[in-house]
Amino acid sequence: MSHPSHRDPETSVLLTHAMTRYFYGHYLSKPADAEDWRASPARVKDLSRLPQAFVITARADPLYDEGEEFSQRLRDAGVKVTHTSYAGQFHGFITMGRLIPEANRLVSEISQWLKQRA
Repeated sequence: MSHPSHRDPETSVLLTHAMTRYFYGHYLSKPADAEDWRASPARVKDLSRLPQAFVITARADPLYDEGEEFSQRLRDAGVKVTHTSYAGQFHGFITMGRLIPEANRLVSEISQWLKQRA
C-alpha cells in the first residue's frame, strides 16, 4: 500500500483507502504473511513462466498503480499481456453492468480475449 494511488483522493471511490487498510489487516494471519507471494502476486520474483495475461485496471481504484506495475513486470518478463485501463472507474465496477456501460464493454473485451485463445 505504498504506491501513489493509495494516497490519491481520486482513487478513494467505493473501495476507499481506509477499507483497503482494513481488509489488509484482516486478510493476513500475521504480518510476516505480507511477504508471501500467495498473499500478493506482486511478490513473485520470476514471472517469466506465467501464461499470457489479461490485466484490468480502474483509474479510480486504490490498487491502480499496483495493477499497472504488475502488467509492466509481466511484459518485462516476456509474458504476453493485454492490459486495459478504465478511466473514471472504481474497484469492482465490472459487476455493475446495469448501471455502468463500461462494465459491459469490459465483459465484451474479456470474452473476445478468451475466444481468441479457445
